[in-house]
Amino acid sequence: MDSKDKRKIVTGAFDAWSAGTGHVSSIFAENMTWEIVGHSAASRRYDSAAEFIAEVLGPFGARFPADCPFRPVAIRQVVAEGDNVVVFWDGEGKTIMDATYRNTHAWFMTLDDDGKVIEGYAFYDSISFNELWETVIPK
Repeated sequence: MDSKDKRKIVTGAFDAWSAGTGHVSSIFAENMTWEIVGHSAASRRYDSAAEFIAEVLGPFGARFPADCPFRPVAIRQVVAEGDNVVVFWDGEGKTIMDATYRNTHAWFMTLDDDGKVIEGYAFYDSISFNELWETVIPK
């Protein structure tokens, strides 16, 4: 599998997430590591897809109603080289408190030969994330 194939896999996962027909976690390997870089409430290294989903993606998603979840609304750029794919994207959703949450992300992912993410790094606006995390409490 070459970089074009890996770019296509990641782009497809983001497209499905954006359309509401899938989620990017579908391309996470079980043994994936993920690091949220910076100083947000969720910034640290996660040692598996299950840990990352349980401690970040699940609680994050619970802050949005099912009919208006947080999704990518603009993919600014996707770059692939070798096993690495970088996605620069904007996301948006209406919270359970009826406030719009927006953030811009840069995700750096390494994919294995099966097209699964085995290592990831996320960068985003920590101030906006922390405000969401602290003020919008899942039911």
